[in-house]
Amino acid sequence: MAKYFDKDMLLVKNLNYASQETIIFQRFSVIVTDALFIYAVSECCKCVRSKKEGKELLERPTFVLAGLLLWNFGLLLVDHIHFQYNGFLFGLMLLSIARIFQRRHLEGALLFAVLLNFKHIYLYVAPAYGVYLLRSFCFTANKSDGSVKWSSFSLLRFVSLGTIVCAVFAVSLGPFIAMGQLPQVLSRLFPFRRGLCHAYWAPNFWALYNVMDKTMSVIGLKLRWIDPGKIPKASMTGGLVQEFQHTVLPSVTPFATLICTLVSILPCLWCLWSKPQGPRGFLQCLTLCALSSFMFGWHVHEKAILLAILPLSVLCVRSANDAGIYLILTTTGHLSLFPLLFTGPELPIKILLMLLFTIFSFSSLKSVFRSEGHLLNRLETLYLMGLVPLEVFCEIVYPLTHWQQSLPFISLLLTSVYCALGITYAWLRMYVSVLTEPATIPQKKDK
Repeated sequence: MAKYFDKDMLLVKNLNYASQETIIFQRFSVIVTDALFIYAVSECCKCVRSKKEGKELLERPTFVLAGLLLWNFGLLLVDHIHFQYNGFLFGLMLLSIARIFQRRHLEGALLFAVLLNFKHIYLYVAPAYGVYLLRSFCFTANKSDGSVKWSSFSLLRFVSLGTIVCAVFAVSLGPFIAMGQLPQVLSRLFPFRRGLCHAYWAPNFWALYNVMDKTMSVIGLKLRWIDPGKIPKASMTGGLVQEFQHTVLPSVTPFATLICTLVSILPCLWCLWSKPQGPRGFLQCLTLCALSSFMFGWHVHEKAILLAILPLSVLCVRSANDAGIYLILTTTGHLSLFPLLFTGPELPIKILLMLLFTIFSFSSLKSVFRSEGHLLNRLETLYLMGLVPLEVFCEIVYPLTHWQQSLPFISLLLTSVYCALGITYAWLRMYVSVLTEPATIPQKKDK
């Protein structure tokens, strides 16, 4: 389709090409592909529909969920302002989740396999799909204590599932394998030479790790505990995409981040296997896999937080505890996306859009769980209120100081570190909730 608008945009070497036809095509194609996202949202709303929905519009989980997904500030920012096709991809993911809730497991597996071949970042949540489908689809019965009944394994279901997944990968990667180009594909999918962190640190564990190393190195230099000549030349605060070495703390390798990520997702995978909660447990595990990968992954981009926020939207309209976690994660995660829009004219736009979405999120979830009391405690509320002075300082005050010229990365560092604290807390709070929740799934019977 693109060639009918402007064929020059398809030239690989035509960098920074921005004709009016190209811009029209990009904007039009994002809007059109959002149709899949809208359909997926409607299917997810069917999964949370309740017979006891409130009379008021804001008391209805289906309406609230539609608002939280369709008008999600982060997705609007990265797709329609920053420009990408995340809506289409998240539409595939949400539709796959909806099919899992509807017990249409093979269709859900097919959609996720297609999604994974569109963009490999969804590999973060693949373990949740693998464990759940094996546990709840390939094994057809449980024991009286809820544990798996090993004799109930269905070879036919396992083969059907494997055939669907393998067929999708064969169609996608087959031509590259035939032409001997698979190593080239893999080298571009996993670019380890880009460094531990993005140019702007994603608000995760490594942001806290980096700032701790930087603080210790500054103190060490002041106290003459560190030789200035031994400090690495590549600076982690230089705002560049590159590899760098830590000064005091051990430098982090891609393999180390892989181990940390695997260790961080093992508890939720164990719960999904040993304490089955049905589709709800699957969605909890999926969200934790996304959050854990965001926390400990290699070269994580800040927009990857949406991989956890959007699935959590489905959970937050069904549980007051999940609603509280959602409010912390979404408010903090969305504000961490602000550096993507860094020009002056964009400042009021992003502030107003986030303010509108945040007000809707708090007011609607408070209405849904009116009888549950407060969704956040005082410390959580105080932390979120701290985002306001942080944003005022970073966006308005700091650019007016003389430090902006000599230390331009400070405002980004403050945003990343402060948001990392909130996201880490939300991750830990959700993990505690999942680990302490008893199994409630009814016993399955052999068919």
